[in-house]
Amino acid sequence: MLDLFFMLVVFTVILALIFDFGNGLNDAANAIATVVATRALPLWGAVILAAIGNFLGVFIFGVAVATTVAKGLVNPEIVTAYVILGGLVGAILWVYIASFKGIPVSASHSLIGGFVGAALAKAGIESLKFWGIAKVLIFIVVAPVLGMIGGFLFFTLIMWIFRKVDPSKVNKWFRRLQLISASSYAVTHGANDAQKTMGLIAILLFSTGFLGDEFFVPFWVIMMSYTVIALGTLAGGWRVIKTMGMKLTKLRPVHGFCAESSGALVLAFTSMTGIPVSTTHVIAGSIAGVGATRRFSAVRWNLARNIVWAWILTIPAAAAVSGFSYFIISLFI
Repeated sequence: MLDLFFMLVVFTVILALIFDFGNGLNDAANAIATVVATRALPLWGAVILAAIGNFLGVFIFGVAVATTVAKGLVNPEIVTAYVILGGLVGAILWVYIASFKGIPVSASHSLIGGFVGAALAKAGIESLKFWGIAKVLIFIVVAPVLGMIGGFLFFTLIMWIFRKVDPSKVNKWFRRLQLISASSYAVTHGANDAQKTMGLIAILLFSTGFLGDEFFVPFWVIMMSYTVIALGTLAGGWRVIKTMGMKLTKLRPVHGFCAESSGALVLAFTSMTGIPVSTTHVIAGSIAGVGATRRFSAVRWNLARNIVWAWILTIPAAAAVSGFSYFIISLFI
């Protein structure tokens, strides 16, 4: 019986890492869509840059987001391997379907929705920590708005500073500077995104007795989570890159620099404060903010509206699938 239980925990950890890979696959676009769209880097060079940045994130910003996911959303007393298994099934289905369709959904919110949905199916509404969930829901709105405002202000300021300089020279300079902004965004992206998987694996190990009496995030979990999300980023996500970097609005190097810089600041703040936000939301808002500086119609708002609808549906869709998955699993335990 002990061997079967151990195998269940190992299988659930592997499933969490499969989700982590899908997270990198879908969210590759977040760090490199603007670099590819502006031709500051070739596609594979941009992907490698994003993968390295993702891996470095935890060593700069710590594990505050992982702790929030592990202990701040669901009452730890009701968490079991089966709850996490059910949550992962819903999250994985949503992320991989979205990646295949080229829909830039939030892998973070898929995971959170899946975790919450499975907990609801097991223990009802009293199993949830409403303040933690409220922070996530609030930042569904706040994160892209901050990105949009930042992108708008960055670009407005730069255009004022370089108002007397030949635009072709400005874009030449910012094509190089964009490598710095893209690297910064990749690091902060990794600091926020891979930590969701880390938190889920850590609470799995804690709830099943493998961490002892005190919760912490083991170093091997940190290394494995960041390695896998980096590998997912290397694998691509080209459809999502096309949607984010080439369809939402027309970008030049200076636009990419402003969008990435704005997004990196938002993600640095949320990572340090332990708020699990959607990196997809942040960069999409930043790109839209930069596009709106030219004129309101420069942003393809019909596409933006479809993206927002995908964001709104992500948590309930993942929660519903995960709740059903837990119900099926519970029939056999």
